Amino acid sequence: MADLGPIRWWDVETLTAIEADLFGVDAWSAETFWGELAGIPETRWYRAAVEGEEIVGYVGLAAIDGTGDVQTVAVRRDQQGSGLGALLLDALLAEAQNRGCSEVLLEVRADNPAAIRLYSKRAFERIAERPRYYADGVAALIMRRVLDPIAAD
Repeated sequence: MADLGPIRWWDVETLTAIEADLFGVDAWSAETFWGELAGIPETRWYRAAVEGEEIVGYVGLAAIDGTGDVQTVAVRRDQQGSGLGALLLDALLAEAQNRGCSEVLLEVRADNPAAIRLYSKRAFERIAERPRYYADGVAALIMRRVLDPIAAD
């Protein structure tokens, strides 16, 4: 299984290539990644899944005032179905809890059943829909997971 480590500035070129393949017109630009990485560690947390020397997936969290937001979960096409998405999402949920988030929100394409299944297995529930949210007119489902508070020592 892949190792998770922090995303570095020199990873942006690889990330944008994976983005373009996976997300097409909705892919993040290098500038978007730079903006997100600038928020580390105050409000942002990003990790890359690396096998050998190759990035095979990545995940990002925004955590502000007790609410976490899944910024991205991406798994390279040749790694999809391997359990990597679950590993990335579990790491994100643990970080959200460590940051004191009481809930985590996300948006997912309504036509992405594999992602919806993954989120549902991790106790995310659909709370809303944004019609025609994506550039190609597909709706976004808004999902939420309530986190258990961390017990004080």
